[in-house]
Amino acid sequence: MKFAIFGDIHANLEALEAVLQDAADHDCTHFVCIGDIVGYNANPHECLELVRALDCPVVKGNHDEEASLDTPLVGLNPLAESAMRWTRDHLTDDDKAYLRDLKMVRQVRDFTVVHATLDTPSGWGYVTNKFDAMASFSYQYTPVCFFGHTHTPVAYIKASSVEVDRSAVIEVEPGKKYFINVGSVGQPRDGDPRASYCIFDTGAQRAVNRRIDYDRETAQRKIIDSDLPDLLAERLDVGK
Repeated sequence: MKFAIFGDIHANLEALEAVLQDAADHDCTHFVCIGDIVGYNANPHECLELVRALDCPVVKGNHDEEASLDTPLVGLNPLAESAMRWTRDHLTDDDKAYLRDLKMVRQVRDFTVVHATLDTPSGWGYVTNKFDAMASFSYQYTPVCFFGHTHTPVAYIKASSVEVDRSAVIEVEPGKKYFINVGSVGQPRDGDPRASYCIFDTGAQRAVNRRIDYDRETAQRKIIDSDLPDLLAERLDVGK
């Protein structure tokens, strides 16, 4: 059974469509979303519709939570705050209700998914090194957990110690735990502008990071035409 595990879409419809097409081309039969469907880019409602149509497990991201609320925006940088105000204005009440009701952590068959961390999933902490990952391993009860939030694909592997693996293919071995970041569909930040997601083959116990080209020019033009900050369009070219 092959799962397409994806997230940090951030309202980039062109990237999401390309990822879902690639997953279908690689015989994925199941889908899982690790959150942040909305924010930054110009198609929050359309991306939500597409994810909801998959009828797949979804967990909540920090942008999903902020977009679903009417409370004052606190702690966001000016770029994120401007994009979030725009996003709130372009979601329906039904969109916001759906995002509010999402769970923070889900177990899907024999693996777990979370947007940020397992130790404090609603705190939106960032896992950027093996020491950050160690806290989540203490709360990981399945051999594999997929996450996102940093927009950078990487795997943390716990055996006698914690190792960092940036390989595109991760072979899951018995007796070890794997905390795997699937990267970002809609706003990669590892210097590679291509959309990122993961295919997890449960039979082979193999996780493969996929990088997919998509129509960035259309995504960028939509951002500019929608009066979102131009910098959000520019960063799609550099993957930062």
